[in-house]
Amino acid sequence: MTTIADPIVGSWYKDLENNLQFKVISREITDDSIEVQYLDGDIGEYDHDSWYNSTFDYIEAPEDWSAPFDDLETDDLGYSDTDKHAPNPEDLDLDDYIDQ
Repeated sequence: MTTIADPIVGSWYKDLENNLQFKVISREITDDSIEVQYLDGDIGEYDHDSWYNSTFDYIEAPEDWSAPFDDLETDDLGYSDTDKHAPNPEDLDLDDYIDQ
């Protein structure tokens, strides 16, 4: 079985033969390289031929994808947003929005 999944930066894949999960982190067309980061944090690289001759398939991002990055804060993952994006109702004046 060979890979039919194209390498897309930011997408997760699984090497079915070796049971490895990884994310494509960059793709350079000029030098024919596909850089990946494995679930354990290691970095790897494939060329076009080795990618398509491997047993990779798309997968959903693993729930514990941040495990190798122990020093990440919750805010770094984008899970919490403490910024208020809505205006404060006390600062609104209806006259500001009505054409007179």
